[in-house]
Amino acid sequence: MGNDKRDGLILITGGAGFIGSNLVSHYLSLGRRVRLFDNLSRPGAEANLGWLRSSTLSERLEVVIGDVRDCRELRLAAADADVVFHLASQVAVTTSVQDPRYDFEVNALGTLNLLEAARESRRRPTVVFSSSNKVYGCMEGASVELSDGGYRLRDLPHGVPEGWPLDFCSPYGCSKGAADQYVRDYARIYDLPTVVFRQSCIYGPRQFGNEDQGWVAHFAINAVLGCPIVLYGDGHQVRDILHVEDLILAFQRAVERIGVAHGRVYNLGGGPHNAISLRQLVALLEDGLGRRLEVDYGDWRPGDQRVYVSDIRRAADDLLWRPEVSLRRGVLRLLAWVKGHAELIEGVSPRAHILPT
Repeated sequence: MGNDKRDGLILITGGAGFIGSNLVSHYLSLGRRVRLFDNLSRPGAEANLGWLRSSTLSERLEVVIGDVRDCRELRLAAADADVVFHLASQVAVTTSVQDPRYDFEVNALGTLNLLEAARESRRRPTVVFSSSNKVYGCMEGASVELSDGGYRLRDLPHGVPEGWPLDFCSPYGCSKGAADQYVRDYARIYDLPTVVFRQSCIYGPRQFGNEDQGWVAHFAINAVLGCPIVLYGDGHQVRDILHVEDLILAFQRAVERIGVAHGRVYNLGGGPHNAISLRQLVALLEDGLGRRLEVDYGDWRPGDQRVYVSDIRRAADDLLWRPEVSLRRGVLRLLAWVKGHAELIEGVSPRAHILPT
């Protein structure tokens, strides 16, 4: 491809996180040069970085320990990049409520810093931004009904489309929503090739999930380590989950098809075929482990959506992409990874001892 951007340097902010480390590994396996930019603040980041550095492909990996709130550091890191995946983020709604200034500085200001670094670069890099379905807020205008053990969107059989009204509930929703709109607008105002992915529930290996973020992995970890799983509400809440391998494929397609994806926004999740309720996930984990799990119930949490499912038809049409990892296969693969890395997981986030087999 010669001078094609797809042969150049890739910058991945938040590259030591769950999605970031998987994305770094993917592009290293394709023979690409990757610059990982991360402040290693999230639990598990150092473990993920150690995993990447131990790879036989690590000679093509450059690591920059930096913070997206520092515009100078970010400008230097992005100066010679041809593709930027902006994944660095404050990820928890609860943290955003406790410290909204920190949340804003990381998510909104950090994204603006990244966009300015890209705009100032002579290379005009493609920027792919990891946004959130939380930009749609509580979706109070949606008609929801309980059916077949889970809530469903009565009038949206394909899921929530990109045209659904934005409603930035919580400081986290505001910061991610502001960043989302900045990324979109830089394509319109400055003709910067940007793509926004409003992601649903991403799961997979190297995810050290907790109650605030990464709930699929959190359930799997608790199941393996013998800790109770807490369901807030009635447990019939439904989400469409997407395996990280499928997310990475969508990222790659967006870069390869930037002529189509330029300035576009995509809702990205597992879609209706990969939608599952909390109770159904517990049952799947029980099936995978061959034993019953301890489940407790708590009060509904403020702002918790009873159901969210992504309409992924735009991504399918523009990016020639559809999820390939089935819900059952993906969850069982995650369960196997957790079982094989229980000691690492306990070191990152100490929990109860593993139950006897």
